[in-house]
Amino acid sequence: MVVMAASCGDNTTGEDRQGGDATIDDRSALAFTHAVPGLDAAQQEQHLLGRGPFAFHWAAPQLGPLFNHDSCVACHLNNGRGLSQISPGVFGSQGLIRVSMDDGIPAVPGGQVPVPELGLQLQDHATVGLPEANAQLAWEDHAEQLGDGEVVMLRAPRLTVARGNGDPLPAGIHMSYRQAPALIGLGLLEAVPDDTLDTLADPDDADGDGISGRVNQAWDAGSMTTRRGRFGHKASVPRLVEQVAGAFANDMGLTNQIFPEPDGMRDVNDQQLAQSAFHVSTLGVPAAAPRDGAATRGRERFTDFGCAGCHMPTLVTGESDVRSLARQQIHPYTDLLLHDMGDGLADGRADFLAQGLEWRTPPLWGLGLVQLVAPEATLLHDGRARSITEAILWHGGEAADAREAFRTADRGDRAALLAFLGTL
Repeated sequence: MVVMAASCGDNTTGEDRQGGDATIDDRSALAFTHAVPGLDAAQQEQHLLGRGPFAFHWAAPQLGPLFNHDSCVACHLNNGRGLSQISPGVFGSQGLIRVSMDDGIPAVPGGQVPVPELGLQLQDHATVGLPEANAQLAWEDHAEQLGDGEVVMLRAPRLTVARGNGDPLPAGIHMSYRQAPALIGLGLLEAVPDDTLDTLADPDDADGDGISGRVNQAWDAGSMTTRRGRFGHKASVPRLVEQVAGAFANDMGLTNQIFPEPDGMRDVNDQQLAQSAFHVSTLGVPAAAPRDGAATRGRERFTDFGCAGCHMPTLVTGESDVRSLARQQIHPYTDLLLHDMGDGLADGRADFLAQGLEWRTPPLWGLGLVQLVAPEATLLHDGRARSITEAILWHGGEAADAREAFRTADRGDRAALLAFLGTL
């Protein structure tokens, strides 16, 4: 069944139940840690068992020999966002670097070309010997002036990366620095029908609104087919189990059913992988906080400024084996599509159909709890934004008009929008 998302601001009733029946009434530091309500006894057991490999701190010989960190929770404190942190001077990095080349044979059909000897992701730690790479992170600041003269300092990451032995990386390499997103509501997003994404997409901007969202088409290593992507910063992963399997393999060096050793051996057994994916898919979404007058006005500005053109307030899920994920009206504030976000956020690295300027619209549910759940966590794909204001001011491309509406708005309207976003 094709279900269109609610149009900008037309359906605000019940938006506090952001996950529909999968909504959790908790806005504490543990708000992202609860299972969705309504699991049967077998599903509750699967959810609890899946927490084991997710929270376990792996060690050699399973870990590595090359890795970024030793557990899922190391980059997802309380299931929240990771820190923008990468360094050879500490054990484990919460940030990671995806890499690729222009010329050569793609790793999978339609995918990117691996860097010789390095693959598609740099592992900057090793259980024995040298890591693949060492990365040093610095920040470059610049001032942005709002319409009323207020000045906001923005920062952008600047990475210095070399091989583990100090040699330079190959010429012509494309690098994209990423940090871990929050994990809430992923099972709901997986349950949004493909037809909905196709309906929302407008790659040629046929309606002339300046927004031309696209569906990524990514390789599904489990079914060995190309499918619509919806997970990851560039919507480059079709299914949640593959997202989990990829994190095990790429971030921790843990082989598994989808990414096994050449001889078929696996560090994470099939049951552990399935349970971990089920655990993540059944994490609930916290209820939105009550809106006061300012937040209510801010919800109107969210529409007026054009934010809802990409951050679609309402979607409807399709079928699911989990009752509270099936046929739910949810409020994730995303269309799960790729959008041109402008030169300021561009990483210059393609990912299947996604170009260097394009990023998937990130869900906004839970936004107001990000730094309560994971203190010091920051926003955007690489953690450059220390506040919601900074994140908005980095928007460009298709979001340039919405950014300018916010930047030039009077102080009261800006504050109202921030108050609304803080309730999510």
